[in-house]
Amino acid sequence: MRALLVVNPKATTTSERSRDVLIRALRSAVDLRVEFTRRRGHAVKLVREAATLGVDVVVTLGGDGTVNEAVNGLMGALPDMREMGDAPPAERLPALAVVPGGSTNVFARAIGLPKDWIEGTGVILEGLRAGRSRTIGLGRADDRYFTFCAGFGLDAAVIRRVERARSRGRVSSSSLYLRSTLGEFLATDRRHPAISLERPAETVIDELSTVIIQNTTPWTYLGDRPVSPNPDASFDLGLDVLAVRQLAVAKTTRTVTQILSPRTNPHGRQVFQLHDVHEFTLLASRPEAFQLDGDYLGEREKVRFTSVAQALRVIC
Repeated sequence: MRALLVVNPKATTTSERSRDVLIRALRSAVDLRVEFTRRRGHAVKLVREAATLGVDVVVTLGGDGTVNEAVNGLMGALPDMREMGDAPPAERLPALAVVPGGSTNVFARAIGLPKDWIEGTGVILEGLRAGRSRTIGLGRADDRYFTFCAGFGLDAAVIRRVERARSRGRVSSSSLYLRSTLGEFLATDRRHPAISLERPAETVIDELSTVIIQNTTPWTYLGDRPVSPNPDASFDLGLDVLAVRQLAVAKTTRTVTQILSPRTNPHGRQVFQLHDVHEFTLLASRPEAFQLDGDYLGEREKVRFTSVAQALRVIC
């Protein structure tokens, strides 16, 4: 079995010595090639090239951003694999294995891997030797794929603020996200919701302030506690959506409390939700922040979302 290991050198949970241990362990199970990413977006190129050359599995060591790039590299290789006809992408592409190496590792934990990279590696080695995998669906936003979540509006603006803080040397933590959320909430224009949601043959839903899209649950973690505004989201279904209409202080506080509660699902007149949706478009009357899988991607005025079934095989 031929495999590519894509390593993000900035992976927060592993040292150089730990990486060497991981590489030796993987080489005991597969014919392994190792590549280190050098810049943002580099993993997309590395994985796409490896997929077109016929590797059987792609392994990532990094956080959710590295996973997202690897997934986009895999899906980007599909046009070069036409000889397999109309088979689902999962049957045409190499499998993906994820070694948790980031600060949160939402995707790895969502597919059932332990948070610890050593235990996660053990699970992956067992899966490789036994040929054990599961097939999952992905979300797509315009021409880019995502594994577990997307955000448009306040959600993405918070990630933008967090990334700026991290570029100044701040450590990623739950408290940093909570402070950033409060700061962005106070800074945003709460009186004029700018976002509309359109679906084929359905009434337009307008005057939305922020939109969270999930391809699975959870949406994120606060420490070890999963947080999921859309608790019924699943890799096996379409996309789930939660939108907040108004960001009035009292109503928003109640909605955030519901989101953080493990026993209460978000509800109320200010909340709009969709379950198992396969296509919709978000439009904004002014540029809004946009994120995929926890990576800030700039501001947009329009994003089209689709669900892609049977997209990827994952070693688990």
